[in-house]
Amino acid sequence: MNPLHPNASAEAPSPIRCFIVEDSEVILQGLTDTLEHMLPLKVVGSSSDEKSAVEWLNGHADQCDLVITDIFLKQGTGLDVLKHLQTLRGQFAKVVLTNYATADVRKRCAALGADKVFDKSSELDELIEYCAQVDRQAPASNH
Repeated sequence: MNPLHPNASAEAPSPIRCFIVEDSEVILQGLTDTLEHMLPLKVVGSSSDEKSAVEWLNGHADQCDLVITDIFLKQGTGLDVLKHLQTLRGQFAKVVLTNYATADVRKRCAALGADKVFDKSSELDELIEYCAQVDRQAPASNH
């Protein structure tokens, strides 16, 4: 027990570790700032293209609880990132954040293992809520 804060737990919960694949620097920075401010979340890495995302994930999948990817990247696609995530042994949530969240895109992403698809222009609150749920579930599912 902390004598200065008797209701505070002795140990703060670990933040969820997030990797973001996004080719717009402005969107990446805004998303990082928002998620880290609103949630117990830490962005542990990012990439703007498929190749560097795959390279990072190959070496760090065990250090990541959540992967957020856009579909259209500077090089490659988020769909191919999702395909690659299926080959990794890590326990992480897979989210697509795109401006093209049509019914067909949502279906394709789900078929490739995405847990959720969110529209950048209208579903940021839903993304934040989903991330908060992932964080709350983390101890039970070894995230």
